Amino acid sequence: MTGKILKGIAGFYYVQAADGKLYECRAKGIFRNKNVKPLVGDDVDISVLDETELKGNIDKILPRKNALIRPSVANVDQALVLFSVTQPEPNLNLLDRFLVMMEVQEVPVNICFNKIDLTGDERQRELAAIYEKAGYPVYFTSTCEKQGIREIKDLVQGKTTVLAGPSGVGKSTLTNLLYPKAEMETGTISEKIQRGKHTTRHSELFGIGQDTYMMDTPGFSSMYIEDMECGCLKDYFPEFEAYEENCKFLGCVHIGEKVCGVKEAVSEGKISQNRYDNYRLLYQELKEKRRY
Repeated sequence: MTGKILKGIAGFYYVQAADGKLYECRAKGIFRNKNVKPLVGDDVDISVLDETELKGNIDKILPRKNALIRPSVANVDQALVLFSVTQPEPNLNLLDRFLVMMEVQEVPVNICFNKIDLTGDERQRELAAIYEKAGYPVYFTSTCEKQGIREIKDLVQGKTTVLAGPSGVGKSTLTNLLYPKAEMETGTISEKIQRGKHTTRHSELFGIGQDTYMMDTPGFSSMYIEDMECGCLKDYFPEFEAYEENCKFLGCVHIGEKVCGVKEAVSEGKISQNRYDNYRLLYQELKEKRRY
């Protein structure tokens, strides 16, 4: 029988099977021997061990469309990365790191800034300008006031969407609005450290409509880009490509070169200065790692 893994906790996998039932399954030892781990979102073949207790084994992982490293999920169509406009303030360096990771894994990304009820339109325009120039769709919501939720519902319709972002920005609340049965703990913001509690402790897939799945993931507060040459980083900032033909040197990395189309575009406001500054920081980080 085939099914889809909706949740994995402590070695148990909860599989929504073709018969509509949810089975608690273990993965066979063959996966450990091959160093393969089932992921939330995997389509699998299972054998039923106990029809009454709804227990089974995962026999085979069917071919994956993709597999993300962080969050560790499979077969996603798009990512919706959620940050807040304030409380906590958006860490745009962290957002850019996430965008690079999704670009590497070729997963389309939509950006959503929540809590617009706590700030004015000017801040929204500033954030939209940064990321729309980079080619990313940008949405604004207030889960408290239920603003912008219809647009998000339309965005995720008919797709498997992984919802990611730091703690305390409203991911679980948004999931509850899209799928009230999720009944997820929403938590509150710590006044002292202005950071959210990690209310989601595992990735979980929810069927919220016909062929529509939403995957909520644990919040993250840091992210490191691994296994990338510093010279390749520029390929994952999509707004650079249009201006690279104006660079003097082939393979220009847009850092120290004097004649550089990308740096010129930054100075003219065609590329966000904030994005470029984060690119430089990430480039230097990767360059330092290469030395050791």
